[in-house]
Amino acid sequence: MLSSLLSPLRFGVLLALLLVLTWRRLPRGLRYLASLPLIGCVLSSLPVVANLLVGIAESRFPSAQTCAVPLPQTIVVLGGGISRQPVDAADVDSLGETSLRRVIGAADLYRAHEPARLVISGGTSQYGVAESSLMAALAQRLGVPAATITVETESHSTWQNARFVAALEPLIDRRIWLVTSALHMPRSIYAFEQAGFEVCAWPTDSRLGHANSIGYYLPSIGALDKSDAVIHEWLGEAAYRMGWLRSVSRDPWSGGDER
Repeated sequence: MLSSLLSPLRFGVLLALLLVLTWRRLPRGLRYLASLPLIGCVLSSLPVVANLLVGIAESRFPSAQTCAVPLPQTIVVLGGGISRQPVDAADVDSLGETSLRRVIGAADLYRAHEPARLVISGGTSQYGVAESSLMAALAQRLGVPAATITVETESHSTWQNARFVAALEPLIDRRIWLVTSALHMPRSIYAFEQAGFEVCAWPTDSRLGHANSIGYYLPSIGALDKSDAVIHEWLGEAAYRMGWLRSVSRDPWSGGDER
């Protein structure tokens, strides 16, 4: 519920309706003040603004080239959601686009650092199948041996990803490659560092776009979606840093594909 209210699109529509209903009753100064969030919503629908926000968010972590040697031999990849009800734990087509891209990135990284251990973190979904199990099935199809894969099936938030991976038996190395979406990486790094890990970032699924037509400067639903995702990540990270939402089973910043 809270994550829905933080959507620029929903907030803007609700605010527009409220302004229409109450405009004549509002003092002139209050009209101007109430219009500011609506203006912000309109700006966030512009691809040029949305991609500026994405660029800032996706640049807030060290590149893989700065990772100290020896390089980690443990790869941790985080679940990114399921798009429909799986038929079974091998139904990889049910994985959401974000999860698919993260597994592909993790498999590429595994081949570059073989032999390595691949740890996949993502709890049981509303459909009764753990997304980590589905992602493990896909990783095997991409050539990662089953014997090198460990799944963590209880977590339902980024904070839990880190805590539950740290508690796996046998214990995994505390120097890891962390594979997740570029936009999600800063919050993930913070959560894993707080759980005692030294992280080398391996981002996937970048959402940064560049100007290629006049449409880059015109409002679009895709731009609103990007702005919404950035807001979710910034507020979610802020909540973690202030100690909020760490103990809840499902936090409001884990909606949709961006856990």
